[in-house]
Amino acid sequence: MKLAFCLFKFFPWGGLQRDFLRVAGMCRARGHEIDVFTMEWDGDPPAGMNVTEFPPWGMSNHTQCRRFAAQVAEALGHSDYDAVIGFNKMPGLDVYFGGDPCYMASFSRGSQRLVRWSDRYRTYCEFEEAVFGRHSRTQILLLSEVEKPKFEACYGTQPERFHVLPPGLVPERIAPPNAEEIRVRTRRRHGLVEDDLLLMMVGSGFHTKGLDRSLKAIAHLPEELRRRSRLYVIGRGKTGPFLRLAGRLGVSDRVHLLGGRHDVLPFLLAADLLLHPSYMENTGGVLIEAMAAGLPILASDVCGYRGHIERAQAGYLVPSPFRQQTFEHLLEEMLTSPRREEWQRNGLAYVGRTDVFSMHDRAVELIERTALRRNAA
Repeated sequence: MKLAFCLFKFFPWGGLQRDFLRVAGMCRARGHEIDVFTMEWDGDPPAGMNVTEFPPWGMSNHTQCRRFAAQVAEALGHSDYDAVIGFNKMPGLDVYFGGDPCYMASFSRGSQRLVRWSDRYRTYCEFEEAVFGRHSRTQILLLSEVEKPKFEACYGTQPERFHVLPPGLVPERIAPPNAEEIRVRTRRRHGLVEDDLLLMMVGSGFHTKGLDRSLKAIAHLPEELRRRSRLYVIGRGKTGPFLRLAGRLGVSDRVHLLGGRHDVLPFLLAADLLLHPSYMENTGGVLIEAMAAGLPILASDVCGYRGHIERAQAGYLVPSPFRQQTFEHLLEEMLTSPRREEWQRNGLAYVGRTDVFSMHDRAVELIERTALRRNAA
């Protein structure tokens, strides 16, 4: 089969980008021809993938996306593809791999209604309707159930077009037999002594992931806990505002922004707690990765994968509406609780008995099935 994959931007450390790379790579391994269309590609493309870049044009993001969609539509018209797969919402898709929340639903109340008159709003809702509208035939691969009712309410999407995928934990993010050895070595390499408490955050887009919430929480810990605590942050985002906030809060020496990295597992093994106080999170793949590393979790309950934490009993969720004081109280409790080993065991046991692995296999099967139906029509 000849398959076209579309995504706005590729960079190595984004969760959606990693999902794209794995799905496209598995399709390639099954003998399919892979063409990729994107506005930006950071790094070298994998062997066997033909990457076409349409550099962003326009001052605003929505203008760039509209221009990109038009360029992709023109390119698709010059070749006969068995299926077009998108990792961002846009017109012309046979399959949409759904990592983003419902845009229209986020602008449905209060003063935000004024935004609905903007060109940005019209563009993104038009793209969303191209995927979820009742006239569309796009097959929708959702990563969690959380946003499904919102799409149905906004667009009347037919239930049969939704396919909810399990998580997609990859083997290289699972704790190996020598996990304790890796933990000790990683902590020693970073100057951490046994008494230090290592808090981890993993994810690009620091504002959405709630880095400001974590900085405030660390600043408000009791003196003895604050002295022992370190926050390591892996991911890509604008660092300036958060470094300044850390300075104002007096915790600059407690915080280390490590940038995007591929060696996430050693840090998860070395850590004592994962913080994930997101403002918005359709899934939260790092929550599954933390459990697979035996790392207790403190996350906001807006995360699409919150059910896994609840069923595993691998940590605490901050209830909505989010209150900073509640987050800070739970952080202090978890850092001093004798239950940390229990949360660790629970997470590892849950991963061992639950399908948290087959997302990408299921996605490839659905892509192939959609392509066959399209060609048979």
